[in-house]
Amino acid sequence: MTNDEPGFSTLSIHAGARPDPTTGARITPIYQTTAFVFEDVDHAASLFGLQAFGNIYTRITNPTTAALEERVAALEGAPAALAVASGHAAPAIAFHSLMQPGEEFVASTRLYGGSINQFNHAFKNFGWVVKWADPDDLDAVKAAVNEKTKAIFIESIANPGGVVTDIEGVAAIAKAARIPLIVDNTLATPYLIRPLDHGADIVVHSATKYLCGHGNSMGGVIVDGGSFEWMGDARYPMLSAPRPEYNGITLAETFGNFAFAIACRVLGLRDLGPAISPFNSFLILTGIETLSLRMQRHCDNALVVARHLAGHDKVGWVSYAGLPGNRYHELARRYCPKGAGGVFTFGVKGGYEAGVALVRKLQLFSHVANIGDTRSLVIHPASTTHRQLADAQRIAAGAGPDVVRLSIGLEDVADLIADLDQALA
Repeated sequence: MTNDEPGFSTLSIHAGARPDPTTGARITPIYQTTAFVFEDVDHAASLFGLQAFGNIYTRITNPTTAALEERVAALEGAPAALAVASGHAAPAIAFHSLMQPGEEFVASTRLYGGSINQFNHAFKNFGWVVKWADPDDLDAVKAAVNEKTKAIFIESIANPGGVVTDIEGVAAIAKAARIPLIVDNTLATPYLIRPLDHGADIVVHSATKYLCGHGNSMGGVIVDGGSFEWMGDARYPMLSAPRPEYNGITLAETFGNFAFAIACRVLGLRDLGPAISPFNSFLILTGIETLSLRMQRHCDNALVVARHLAGHDKVGWVSYAGLPGNRYHELARRYCPKGAGGVFTFGVKGGYEAGVALVRKLQLFSHVANIGDTRSLVIHPASTTHRQLADAQRIAAGAGPDVVRLSIGLEDVADLIADLDQALA
């Protein structure tokens, strides 16, 4: 080790992980417990009053989960993070600390379909209003911001089309409006893009995907970049006003550059309850140890497959930012020079029926509604995830009748190409 910051692979293995002080176990143990014993009454009171750090109840804190949080924060270059039960829980808890009923946030039109549904429908029950804007049109993003806007939400690499977003361009709009920029970094992971380095204030992950990497655990992470000045900003009372739940403590004043992570933990996670299982935290921690190796292989394989499909006579088009000539290729070179990710879409000639037939004939690819697995995955959105929509709605959502989404895994790429060729034939 040197005095310099350790490299990415070193942090992936060592950040947050220390030998267990009691047993000497080198791997972070699974602390599969509900509650933790207090030293005495005063110790308990200090924990409940946020006057000391420690464990009370696994819904709020847990040593296994704390190691995961520290590791993801280190990889993103942030002071703190909070792990939650799923990728869907991460934006819900993050917005809970930012929004009041009747307030708005601006979201990219290029998002995971589940996020679109969550923002359009579930968030209405909280009185939160989403305004949609195409991130390719920065003027449209700027025009969507008004005095009620509390945040902007984008994806670094958008699911499903592998679209790369101009993070710095959107960040400039957020900073001019003095509102935080939230970036979903699930598809890129910090191995490919660190959004905080490009002006983001908050990062969220579905740790279910590439961070875990093996399709065996649900989890989400909220990363506090520590860059937003909450103190004195009355628009964010959860952070800038005295909290009656904690005897009048002002979180921004007490916790400084990790106040947002604290607010998400002690005001959101504590009361709404989407806590991650310590066992899932353990599995995701283990997955992250090989993140750099896996992500590079995902990207390398995806580029080879995308090139092959782009020249296939049964394929009408391929949307992958790693391909020269793609609309987002220059943004990919700028933001993720190590690779454009492992997820992309393509269009099968023959439309809906051809797309269904392709998925049915594939043998090595697994037909599942997931991404980021070691295994290669495929889905035909028009016949599955977007089946309930009209044709025009499917096309607008990037799920037209010919669209097939691939999540390229770690298999030998020649075998993946052979499987696609036989299915297309």
